[in-house]
Amino acid sequence: MGLINSILGKKDIAIKSYADFWNWFEKNEKDFFKAVMSKGENIEKDFFDKLSPKLGELKEGYFFLAGMTNDTTAELVLTADGNIKNIVFVEELVNAAPDLPNWKFTALKPAVEINNLGIQMNGCTFDKDNLFFYSNDENEFPDKIDITIVHLDCTKEIESTITNGTFIFLDNYLGELHFTENIDSINVIGSADATKELVPIEKLKDFLIWRQKEFVEKYEGIRHDTENDGYANLEATLNNGMPLMAVINSTLFEWDAKPSHPWIVSIKIGYNGEDNNGFPDNETFNLLNEIEDDFLMVKLKDSEGYLNLGRETADSLREIYFACKDFRKPSIVLEEIKNQFGSQVDIEYEIYKDKYWESFSRFMN
Repeated sequence: MGLINSILGKKDIAIKSYADFWNWFEKNEKDFFKAVMSKGENIEKDFFDKLSPKLGELKEGYFFLAGMTNDTTAELVLTADGNIKNIVFVEELVNAAPDLPNWKFTALKPAVEINNLGIQMNGCTFDKDNLFFYSNDENEFPDKIDITIVHLDCTKEIESTITNGTFIFLDNYLGELHFTENIDSINVIGSADATKELVPIEKLKDFLIWRQKEFVEKYEGIRHDTENDGYANLEATLNNGMPLMAVINSTLFEWDAKPSHPWIVSIKIGYNGEDNNGFPDNETFNLLNEIEDDFLMVKLKDSEGYLNLGRETADSLREIYFACKDFRKPSIVLEEIKNQFGSQVDIEYEIYKDKYWESFSRFMN
């Protein structure tokens, strides 16, 4: 569809809400439409360079594609470019879009028909003729969808290009949301390293739909009440000699339905602990507890599918962990908390998929 742009640029007119953005867009949509119709001649200067800073004012992390779907309709695809925590904001922005006669607005990159999909990158080709796959089954993790993609021309010398190109191909073939939600682990190799029979890549979509259907049937509606759970207090020493203290929900780490809450939210709150051996002073300690107890625990409830796994405190950093049934609400809640407390402490977070909570193996040994 054309170029993809990250959101950079100078601010001039304040855009503070979805309505502000679309009001601005609607006032300029005729000029933007002409720019997209030019098919590359003026699209950068007359559309992308104006759109980027406005989206950036709204929130960092919006990316976009633009092109003509037919002679009379321009399409603007807003994308999170693989960043899970921004997906919900892309969806919200598109849901708030006005109905404009010559425009189509799409949230996240849609799936492309495989017969129409072919990618060229650094002299390498990616299409249905040279890409295959097979599934890796692990007895210990039966619900994990671990896929090996085989590119017939992959060698050690061009491994990086092949891997990057394959991910771009899958993002387009499956669609951005499907690719994000339905594959847990992926590895790209050449045919010489394959250990199973190769399956044509065009069968991957149906395979993933089948596996996801099985997963939903097995885990749909499962919740865990943490009221009577047991907790463990742990102490350790970091490699730099600083002490660490942790409180974890030991009952949850023994739970056999971990995959029902596959999305891990890791919240990092930085503070100044230089004068207290890396730990917060009393005022900061109370603030950290307020953030966790009065906001996170209130807005991310176990009964709704958000489980507090525990926290670690050390070296001027508190990390709080949740396992969640979905990734959308945590993104919204964490952005609200950043806006409210960001002037007092440094707050960052990441969201990733980990069905069996393997990233917390240190708590399960």
